[in-house]
Amino acid sequence: MGAGGGIRSGNLPRTALTALAPAVWGTTYVVTTELLPPGHPLFAGLLRALPAGLVALAITRTLPRGRWWGKAAVLGVLNIGLFLPLLFISAERLPGGVAATLGAGQPLVVAVLAVAVLHERLSGWRLCWGAVGAAGVGLVVIGPDAALDATGIVAGLVGAATMALGVTLTKRWGRPAGVGPTAFAGWQLTAGGLFLVPVTFLVEGTPPAIDPTAALGYLWLGLVGGLITYVLWFRGITTLPVSSVAVLALLSPLVAAVLGAVLLGQTLGPVQLVGFALSLAAIVAGQLPAPTRSRNSAPTPAPQTAPR
Repeated sequence: MGAGGGIRSGNLPRTALTALAPAVWGTTYVVTTELLPPGHPLFAGLLRALPAGLVALAITRTLPRGRWWGKAAVLGVLNIGLFLPLLFISAERLPGGVAATLGAGQPLVVAVLAVAVLHERLSGWRLCWGAVGAAGVGLVVIGPDAALDATGIVAGLVGAATMALGVTLTKRWGRPAGVGPTAFAGWQLTAGGLFLVPVTFLVEGTPPAIDPTAALGYLWLGLVGGLITYVLWFRGITTLPVSSVAVLALLSPLVAAVLGAVLLGQTLGPVQLVGFALSLAAIVAGQLPAPTRSRNSAPTPAPQTAPR
């Protein structure tokens, strides 16, 4: 892969596996509304993170060392511990479509943070397609009766920025030598889950009763939507261009919209289909290298200097 961040055929399987993570996260809405007890979104986030993290640590038997204790805590809080509460605040105070559209701005934030944190050049290509993708998601999920709430908007924007910063720092710091993606995900899930413990019980109080249906939902969120997907997600971040991975997050609201149509009887009209096309185009374009300016003539060679 060149510096331009394009995708080669050898990276297609890795990109596809990474894309499974936001696609699975798109099932969260239907699982939450149809299987889980209402009024406890933070408890769902806690069960999504902490048990999965502890299972990963038990499997790998690998703990952070040295500075990685602090780095793992920072990444876990940004990617999971802070992001999930802000996501739920946004979702509770705004229509789902508005909240999803605010979250879809994450690729734009990553494109800017890549300049400051990763010292990459500002890419108009990434910014343009990030805006197209966010607009496409908006067309898919925002209904005519969408209402705006200042607190929900702030929470949605800060949540997108928090996740974007976590993704960018994950790319900058990489993984320690000899540490696999399962252990790396386990560190962050555990750190984020531990952060969520006091937040959850302060905000929501006593956990809800868990019947077999809810247990199935929590198992899906924790095992598939937590452990497996975060292993794939963090593996993708550390091995693929960060802007290419960030734009894959657009898959989450698209999958949620499809499941809403298939399972909940929600309709997708012509406007939504146009939004789908724009979002998918942005996802594909985000995996390609930015176009380079054509040169009409060869560059003038630099003057030769005598060896020192």
